[in-house]
Amino acid sequence: MPLNIPNTLTWARIALIPIFVGVFYLPDGVLSGTHKNLVSTAIFIVAAVTDWFDGYLARSLGQTSAFGAFLDPVADKLMVAAALILLVQLGRTDAIFAVIIIGREITISALREWMAQVGKSASVAVAYVGKLKTAAQMVAIPMLLFNAPFLGMDMRVLGEWLIYVAAGLTLWSMGYYLHRAMPLLREHR
Repeated sequence: MPLNIPNTLTWARIALIPIFVGVFYLPDGVLSGTHKNLVSTAIFIVAAVTDWFDGYLARSLGQTSAFGAFLDPVADKLMVAAALILLVQLGRTDAIFAVIIIGREITISALREWMAQVGKSASVAVAYVGKLKTAAQMVAIPMLLFNAPFLGMDMRVLGEWLIYVAAGLTLWSMGYYLHRAMPLLREHR
């Protein structure tokens, strides 16, 4: 495991997950509900920005590695899954959206692993619809975490609409990747 700046940032994202979750378990005397929302939103946004930044640094500094390519999406999926589970527990989104998004991530990760084993990983390389899905999630989740008006806009309502969009894009992207892999899946039945 090469220890470089991008991988350190990825490990930092993973280390933020228990802190992110723990914020909601602090007594109200330590942090009020509003402050818990604000702190969790800030942590999630820092993680999302760090995700972009570590990829940028890996490419620009020539510090890409197989381990970093493995760990980066794992860190993203862990943070998104933790956030979705918290949002369900807090009653800010329905479990069906968490199941769709987390289920898709598990399914496509397994598909990519299998495709890599048979030497066809390029068939399920990240597509534009996957990037749109990620963008929708990364905007919807902080809105739902914030759960209050901001600049005259109701972040919870916007977040709810955007999580619907994210779930739709999630299903679309899963269908896209499965369709791309179908010939090989049929061949290896």
